[in-house]
Amino acid sequence: MTATYTFDVYSTLDGFASYDEHGDWGGYWSKEGPEFLAHRATVLGADQRMVLGANTFRQFVALLGPIDPAELDPVNARMRSMPTTVVSTTLPGTGDWPDATLVRGDAVRVVAELKAESAVPLRSHGSLSLNRSLLAAGLIDRVQVTIFPVLSGRTGAERIFEGVADFDLELLESRTFDGRIQELVYRPSRHG
Repeated sequence: MTATYTFDVYSTLDGFASYDEHGDWGGYWSKEGPEFLAHRATVLGADQRMVLGANTFRQFVALLGPIDPAELDPVNARMRSMPTTVVSTTLPGTGDWPDATLVRGDAVRVVAELKAESAVPLRSHGSLSLNRSLLAAGLIDRVQVTIFPVLSGRTGAERIFEGVADFDLELLESRTFDGRIQELVYRPSRHG
């Protein structure tokens, strides 16, 4: 049986995954609430493996690595403790990140093998370059987009779907958290 692969990403309404150095938003664009955080803890608490590209892994290490795990909020604590496969040709190793495995090679091949061999679902948070290539290869089963109620046209960085082919999206689930955050889960299929 093939493991399900979910591309999980946070977004502004105008399609940015983050903001540049001039942005003053804060994490979650300062819009998180208790319903959203409880849901994320539940989503991440399920038995699964995280798959990250080198850039996102470096960001996780910089943001979460130096903090004592006991001081992290439940969502970030779980992201740090999840079994993780890091796909990279440039990283020398995973340092002291707990339960992380570095796999070198072509991301499409690596993830295809993971999908074939994994006994648990796979989830990738962020990792835009990695997930764009996996989307093109038809390896993404679900696109889970959490839309925060902001427009970041001036400070937005990293357009999530920049340069991808055309895809039809079948809506599988939708939820609203804290009266303002939308989570949409889609099944992608190449258009045409």
